[in-house]
Amino acid sequence: MTENATDFEEIESVTIEEPEVGLGAPSLRAAIEALLLVADEPTPTATLASLTRMPEDDVLMTLHDLAQEYAVQGRGFDLREFGGGWRFWTRDNCSGVVERFVLDGQHARLSQAALETLAVVAYRQPVTRSRIAAIRGVNVDGVVRTLVTRGLIEELGHDNETGALLLRTTPYFLERLGLRELSELPPIAEHLPMPDNVEEVLDLTVS
Repeated sequence: MTENATDFEEIESVTIEEPEVGLGAPSLRAAIEALLLVADEPTPTATLASLTRMPEDDVLMTLHDLAQEYAVQGRGFDLREFGGGWRFWTRDNCSGVVERFVLDGQHARLSQAALETLAVVAYRQPVTRSRIAAIRGVNVDGVVRTLVTRGLIEELGHDNETGALLLRTTPYFLERLGLRELSELPPIAEHLPMPDNVEEVLDLTVS
């Protein structure tokens, strides 16, 4: 009786672990949610299927289930298919609070994280979000959205090799700093709140 119970526990353990190793997340639903939260652009179903190593039909069904679940629960966001892929959108009936957040943010001081991210964009533009994240060592999606909303940076097409969105500073950025052109920016090592070898780090990231 004891041997049979032990064998059953071993089989059960293998059954539970194997899907996690291939999927890389507790469940397909969790994997899709995580991927969509870090994606810069709408993500196609085929891409989600490839990343999760799951059949495309299963991924599509899960996407529709999640979208319906969010709608029924009255979440503050929707999951929609747009521009050839899926992404999260704030719900229309939450536009009032979102608008207050955006307007308040335009008058608030930039955080340290925002200043560091803005400096990286200014000195290494055009640059992708993934490259900024690699330099700073943290996810920068939220900070980038703030800088775009404040009109300090903007999108500049796509990288020829990776297809990722490129970011650059705006004329408003120069105006706020009282500069005529980017060449008037001060030396990076003296003003970036990063290690002394920041220029080497930046060069390595670009290469």
